[in-house]
Amino acid sequence: MSAARTGGTYPGLVQDLADRGFLDPRWRRVFDAVPRSRFVPAEVWRQLPDRCEPVVGTDHWLALVNSDEPVVTQLDDGAEQGPGIATSSNSQPSMVARMLGLLQIEDGHRVLEIGTGTGYVAALLSERLGDALVHSVELDPVVARQAAAFLVEAGYRPHLRVGDGEQPWPGVEPVDRLIATCALRYVPPALVRQVRTGGVVVAPLARDFWSGALVRLRVRDDGTALGPFCGGASYMPMRAHRADPHQVGGEGGRARAPGVDPARLLTLGFALYAGARLPGVRLTHRRTAEGAQVWATRGDGAATTAATGGDVRQYGPGFLWEDIEQTWLEYEALGRPGHDQFGLTVTERAQHVWLRDRHAVIEPVRG
Repeated sequence: MSAARTGGTYPGLVQDLADRGFLDPRWRRVFDAVPRSRFVPAEVWRQLPDRCEPVVGTDHWLALVNSDEPVVTQLDDGAEQGPGIATSSNSQPSMVARMLGLLQIEDGHRVLEIGTGTGYVAALLSERLGDALVHSVELDPVVARQAAAFLVEAGYRPHLRVGDGEQPWPGVEPVDRLIATCALRYVPPALVRQVRTGGVVVAPLARDFWSGALVRLRVRDDGTALGPFCGGASYMPMRAHRADPHQVGGEGGRARAPGVDPARLLTLGFALYAGARLPGVRLTHRRTAEGAQVWATRGDGAATTAATGGDVRQYGPGFLWEDIEQTWLEYEALGRPGHDQFGLTVTERAQHVWLRDRHAVIEPVRG
């Protein structure tokens, strides 16, 4: 074990999570018993808005590990001389605590984790339930080997598998709970089939318009799953769910006067509504002193950018900003519902976002 990894979890982090309401007494004991530091390698990076910064020195390593921040543990899928994009991490502790709380685990439950990563969540589940009831699958064999070593060093031996988390685990009966610790563009029906009737799926979703949303689904006796969105959640995507880049058409762009302030668009409630109404439209943003700047693109080459107090510019075919503004007006007419009023239904053939009632499916705009 490296010198850095001999450090324990700073007690203040777990206490802070408990004080903020993320840990009930049972989970508080689990987090106290499983130091995060035992599941973080010596070479790590801090995620900044525009890059990943190497963390140098034991003191800086410990400060990051014992903070409520994600710790990046792999760049570029492990390839050398890559662009420096984070591809694996030890997740933000408060997000881990939120997701484990949403699972509503009871003694005797069997749990499947999609995305072993460093093994930290598998260790927490093993401490709570016992090794025999925990299964965890990881696609990357190098990441999986490291996680297995960390788990053995810490005294845990859950069931581990190297493979595609979208595919059923051979010989494993449906579990009571499933947690995905990588972002999904959609919930694969194969995942739902691995959960018993009445069981729960907790997963972060990242679609085109979404910056990341956490969903909690309950599996029904007809094989469908449905449930509410439970707030924002930013995770690295499952490799098979990574989005291809949009090719933006046009040069210079077409200017028009400003309309809706783009800063008003940056709520999770609007993202869920617009994501359902405008499938294939991607929105990114940055905060500014005046408010916000946003960029939107569509697969047909259309693009637009707008900033608080400035003109709108549009590129390529169509009038993408007008489509976004019209969707905002619809959302405003509905009372600007918060994310907690939206839900998701997953069937074998389709996935539907709904508002307030599972039968009130939000239909996409027909072009």
